[in-house]
Amino acid sequence: MKKLFMATMMCFSMVTATSAMAEGDASAGKGKAAVCAACHGMDGNSPTNMFPKLAGQGEAYLVKQLKEFKSGVRNNAVMAPMVAALSEQDMADLAAYYASQTTTPGAVSEELVEAGKQIFRAGNKESGLPACMACHGPTGAGVPAAKWPALAGQHAAYVEAQLNAFAAGTRSNDVNSMMRDIAGKMTAEEIKAVSAYVAGLH
Repeated sequence: MKKLFMATMMCFSMVTATSAMAEGDASAGKGKAAVCAACHGMDGNSPTNMFPKLAGQGEAYLVKQLKEFKSGVRNNAVMAPMVAALSEQDMADLAAYYASQTTTPGAVSEELVEAGKQIFRAGNKESGLPACMACHGPTGAGVPAAKWPALAGQHAAYVEAQLNAFAAGTRSNDVNSMMRDIAGKMTAEEIKAVSAYVAGLH
């Protein structure tokens, strides 16, 4: 709870930091996105659940991920060569383009909806798991100023993979280990259920 409070307070201080980012040009980003289309779709709606949908994602969050792929803070063998030559302006332009697009909602597994909804909205008091919506919003829109990602409409398989990676510590670019702590409290069933639930949010 203390980490959640600290992260919430950080959200407000990050609003001013966001303004220091390079100004993104969505029109320029559209042209630069052509090389990303094979995995993420031309409009940022990835055609395969192995790769995330980028459409409608917050600009600051996207820039953060691109920078961390480039620096190696977020280790990914597929993304590393893709971002190696990107300048800060390229990243800002790509982020502006994808943020301007609309996410297509995904299909929801009906048998997991109620369990996923419970975790997303209320967490699990017994295990100390906080509600996902505390940081990602009641509609899964995220908090762009804090660089907390939108989850609404994201591929369930991708969300599940990221939660498992945070739980295992193989993804570690979360501020103050917040997502690693949260995912570490989740059972495999809870991860699967909440991943399915957010896919249908829009």
